[in-house]
Order: sequence, then C-alpha cells, then structure tokens
Amino acid sequence: MENYIFLPLLLHITLADSAVVSIGGGGSVWIGGGGFSPLTPNNASPGTLTSTAAKSAYVALQAWKSAITDDPLGILRSWVGPNVCAYKGVFCADSQDYLGNPTGRVVVAAVDLNHAYLQGTLVKELAFLSDLSLLHLNTNRFSGSVPSSFRDLTSLTELDLSNNRLSGGFPAAVLYMPSLIYLDFRYNNFSGAIPEELFDRKLDAIFLNNNLFEGELPQNLGNSPASVINLANNRFSGTIPFSFSYMGIKEILFLNNRLTGCIPEGIGMWTDLQVLDVSYNSLAGHLPDSLSCLTGIEVLNLGNNRLSGELPNLLCSLKNLLNLTVAANFFSGFNQECDRLSIGFDFSFNCIPGRVMQRPQPQCTAIPGGGLSCLRIPTAKSLVCGTLLDVGVGVGIGIGVPPVVPSIP
Repeated sequence: MENYIFLPLLLHITLADSAVVSIGGGGSVWIGGGGFSPLTPNNASPGTLTSTAAKSAYVALQAWKSAITDDPLGILRSWVGPNVCAYKGVFCADSQDYLGNPTGRVVVAAVDLNHAYLQGTLVKELAFLSDLSLLHLNTNRFSGSVPSSFRDLTSLTELDLSNNRLSGGFPAAVLYMPSLIYLDFRYNNFSGAIPEELFDRKLDAIFLNNNLFEGELPQNLGNSPASVINLANNRFSGTIPFSFSYMGIKEILFLNNRLTGCIPEGIGMWTDLQVLDVSYNSLAGHLPDSLSCLTGIEVLNLGNNRLSGELPNLLCSLKNLLNLTVAANFFSGFNQECDRLSIGFDFSFNCIPGRVMQRPQPQCTAIPGGGLSCLRIPTAKSLVCGTLLDVGVGVGIGIGVPPVVPSIP
C-alpha cells in the first residue's frame, strides 16, 4: 500500500542545495551544509554559535561521528573543526524569540542526512542540539535504540528515522517533544505496544508501518488530530477501536495486521476520510451502515478479511469513490448501485452467485466468523452523518444511521 499518494504535509520540507527555507520560529536556514557559514574566524562574534551553544553542538556532532562506522558517500569528511555550520547535512539559522524578534544567536536548526547510507548508532549527546527543529535520517543503516535523552529536543517539529535498522520498544522520548508535528518510524524493527499517549499528541502525521509493533490498538486512537496515520504491516491484534471522535483524519491504514471483530460503526464519524485500508486482517461480520457517511472517501480497501452479507447500495453510491476493493471475503451479493460502478471495483473470490471468479461453493457454506454478531443496538437518537448527537458513548452502544438518499444529477 506504499503506492498510495499521501496528502502533502505542510511541514514536510525537502532540503535542496542553496535554497532558503523557513523553520518554525527559527528564521531562515541556509541549505547545503556550509553554504551559509557566518561563523568563520573572520566574522565570529560573542553570543553566536561560538559560545556555549557552539561547544555543545560540536560535542554532540563529534560524539555522533565517532559512533558512525561506515560512511560510503564521504558525508562526514566535512565534519572537522568547531564550525559546525559548515558540516555537510547540518543547517544553521538565526534564532528568534517567541515574538519573532532576532536574538542575535545562530543555532543548529536542522540535520538532514536522508539517503546518506550511514551505518552506526544514535548517541545520547544529540540531545545537546536543543534548538533543533528538523532531524531527517531517512534511508540509512542506524541500529540500536533511540536514546531516552531525545526527550530534551523540545524544539523538534519533524522526526524522520524511517528506513533504518532501529529496534527496541516504542521510543517514549517522542512523547515529551511539545513541538513535534511529523513522526516517521516506518521500516524499522521497533516492537512491543504503542502507548496511548501518542494519540493525545498534536501530531499531523504518524507513520509506524512496517515494524514489529504488536498488542491491541489504544482505545483513544480517535483522539488524534493527525491527517495521516499508517499502522500497516505490523502485528497489531484485537479490534479496531470504537470511536465517536471527530477525527480530521484523511488517510488511515490498518492493512496486514491481525485485527479481528467487526468494523466499528463509529468509523462513520471520520467524515474527512479519503483513504481507508483494513485489508489482510481477520475482520468479520456485516459492514456498518455508517460507511455511507464517508462522503469524501476515495480509496476503500476491505479485501482479504472474513466479511459477509450484502454490500450496501449506499456504499456504492459514494460520489468521490475511485477504488473499492472487497476481494477475498464472503460477501453474498450486491445490488444495482454497485453493479453500475465504473470505478476500480474488485469483488473477486467472494460468494456472489452468477459472478465469475468467486469462491468454490463449499467454502461459502460455512463462513468464518459467520456467528459473529455486528448488530448495532438502536438508540433513542440517531447519528446524522457528520453530527454526533446524544448517544450513550459510555456504554459503547451502537449508532443508528438514517438513510442517505443519493442526490439526482
């Protein structure tokens, strides 16, 4: 599912040589590692990076350099001497206070070593870079764990450690980074449970896919303000959390885990959702009517589960739907609205009479999970799509969803 084109992230900055970008409240960053070097001996002055901050940055980066055992591109050959602003991949900026006024200090604002193929470990001294706003280490060969001292990187807004060989439990240090917005841990070997506190953080993007995370998903998943959450290709078990939260989520991927139970009716609350992928799990039962509330959905993948019943007409009437996959389930049929779909619609290997490429009849006589009841208990007040009324959240009852009548062109 990495073929999905994720929505552009406002703070995801591609650093290019000789460019100038804005970093949070830290002013401008001169790109290219040494392209801007205000601290050469001719122009160094007290109160700039030549002070205590300079010494701390030098100690941090030299300690890290000592922990790097292979540098095939020769990136670190420039990491010599006290002028860290001249180091390749290290970017400095004029510091500003909370009101946007210059402080007269130059700080290390970003480290971008994406695709450097460095081998080594992350060292605790990196926490000395207390003004760091971006740390991008995508596609290297770093191993070991993320130091707990990273919790002191309180100015960090983007942390990208993806495509490395990092391991250990979920790096709890990120829970103490108040400015963090973009978190990318995908394609590593992190394991264990993920903490529920993660979904209470003000993150816009959470990428945890392609690790070894396991256990049940936290029940407060719906609290997250993130627009993108990718939990794919892990070992999560249990059910998809029942949620009434008004998530601003646009893309959420659960594919290729070990999830069971029903698709919760509360998922219809995610009215901004554009991509939902729950494929390659063991979800069962009938689809909730509230899926018809996902009026912005473009990609819906329910394939390779144990879902059954008939596909709701209202689901096939969603106007923005571009791709609907229900393959390799146990659906027994669909009606005229689904038959009229001109989009990508894969319903192969189900139990639909009169259709080609369906399961052999013996497989359809005993549906796995067929005894699972996904009936929603009716409530005194219904959920109008996009509006939460007085529903008994505390007792976890289901939602009654009134019919959605497709508009006539």
